[in-house]
Amino acid sequence: MSSAEVAYCFIVILFAYTLRGGTGFGAAIAMPLLALVVPMKVLVPTWSVLSVVAGIDILRRDYDKIAWADLMPLMPTCLLGIVLGLAFYKLLDSPALARGLGVLVVLYGAFLLRATMRPPQDWQVSPTSIARLSGLIGGAVGTTFGALTSLSFAVYFDAIRMPVDQFRATMSAALVAMGLVRGLGYFGLGEFTADAWLLLAITLPMTLVGIYLGNRIFAELNEMTFRRLVSVTLIISGFALLVK
Repeated sequence: MSSAEVAYCFIVILFAYTLRGGTGFGAAIAMPLLALVVPMKVLVPTWSVLSVVAGIDILRRDYDKIAWADLMPLMPTCLLGIVLGLAFYKLLDSPALARGLGVLVVLYGAFLLRATMRPPQDWQVSPTSIARLSGLIGGAVGTTFGALTSLSFAVYFDAIRMPVDQFRATMSAALVAMGLVRGLGYFGLGEFTADAWLLLAITLPMTLVGIYLGNRIFAELNEMTFRRLVSVTLIISGFALLVK
């Protein structure tokens, strides 16, 4: 990586994790922004490690708020989704993964933006069915593209009206568990190449600095404004990936 690309990665990670500190949400914007300068085959395994580190930071403070009974229904189909995601990840090359991520983050950003402009939806499907589908989609998409698992899980948590404090902790627990399993999968497939380890060595200190600042800045940021900022950033970065 050139010095300009390293500086760009530092700014993106610092921005994403500093914003994340106020609400526990928002680090997802870093993935498509980093994919503009880092090949997806290098970025995805690295991001699995960074997501685990970030999740552990929340869990060390909010472990007692994890809703274990609501988390467990996600896990069986999530594991199946991870297996499917590893197969797709191995099959696709970096440009195809980048274009796929671009499409997904545009849709994700539009979904989040729309959600800030309408009341919560009443679901007519059983929570168990939503959990199974959310786990399968979250595992497959998150493993294939390295991001956006939280969208699928959030649909389930919103459907069961999970309280905000439990939402943050339970989401982090789910993402840490998934990050560990899919990280082992990438390792087993030989995807932690020398370039991936080098990127991890560069970005891990950046992530730790971003987490440190994020826990101290933007604590009073209006959540609705914040979510709209994240949504617009995702849409813009997604289109940038599509035309890259």
